[in-house]
Amino acid sequence: MADIKMRRVIALGFFDGVHLGHAELIKRTKEVAIAGETYPSVLSFDTHPDVLVKGVNVQLINNAVARTEILKRLFGIDDVVYLHFNESMRRMPWREFVEIIIEEICAAHIVVGHDFRFGYKGEGTAKLLLDYCTERGVGCDIIPEVKLDGITVSSTYIRELIRDGNIACANRFLGHPHVLVDTVRYGYKFGRTIGVPTINMRFPDGVLIPKHGVYATKVYLEDGEHIAVTNIGVRPTVGGQDSVSVESFILDFEGNLYGRQVKVEFFCFLRAEMKFEGVDSLKAQILTDAEMTRAFFEEFFGADRGYIR
Repeated sequence: MADIKMRRVIALGFFDGVHLGHAELIKRTKEVAIAGETYPSVLSFDTHPDVLVKGVNVQLINNAVARTEILKRLFGIDDVVYLHFNESMRRMPWREFVEIIIEEICAAHIVVGHDFRFGYKGEGTAKLLLDYCTERGVGCDIIPEVKLDGITVSSTYIRELIRDGNIACANRFLGHPHVLVDTVRYGYKFGRTIGVPTINMRFPDGVLIPKHGVYATKVYLEDGEHIAVTNIGVRPTVGGQDSVSVESFILDFEGNLYGRQVKVEFFCFLRAEMKFEGVDSLKAQILTDAEMTRAFFEEFFGADRGYIR
């Protein structure tokens, strides 16, 4: 993180998914920072405000670890600040909240989306923020809504796409592949016994689990990226389980990854999770999935997907 006393240009919001709409906030933040020789920063929250404000259980696109990784890798934002959203912050008047950002986080300029609301009962709006910043001699930009295919880009809409298994469409609205970052865990080692070893991961608590099924993915390891077949589900063929696991068969790779932090990017939903008559038919289907994945990526890498670079 940058020195707390360094003047910042702050993109303010929750940034769940870090989608195309967020990208416009960050683009403007970096432009202003370069022009004013200040530091570009993202200010977010550790807990989604709706959990306390509305009493709803928000299933997020990604957790803070993955959000930070995306912001650094794709946008070059090294200064990501998370505020603890608790009952005290929920009840905080909007002016007091802005004063904290200006005085304690050293904001020289603030960038928000057109629908940004904050402060007790959501009384603070983007327009009120702009007016207040003007009074305080602090810069402020309000970014208009971003649309794709005539649809407003939003975390809420992207969550629906991921929940339905429409990963390819979700990725277009994100501007990058949907990602899971987790530590490889010990599993049943069943895949190894049938010649298709897998690594086992979990979606963090509070993060939306995509539709159960098989996906064409990329797995990032220390030696680079690999294509993989990833199953999200409860393993119905081999007895099933209560918790949802993420099992990736990494093509053309051998090695022990237990305890390593691994990133998986989801590109395409191949099929729903199925219960097979036996392990032979399961293995045959996994190998078919692998060939489908190879074919998908051969075509994918030759096309312009419009992703953020």
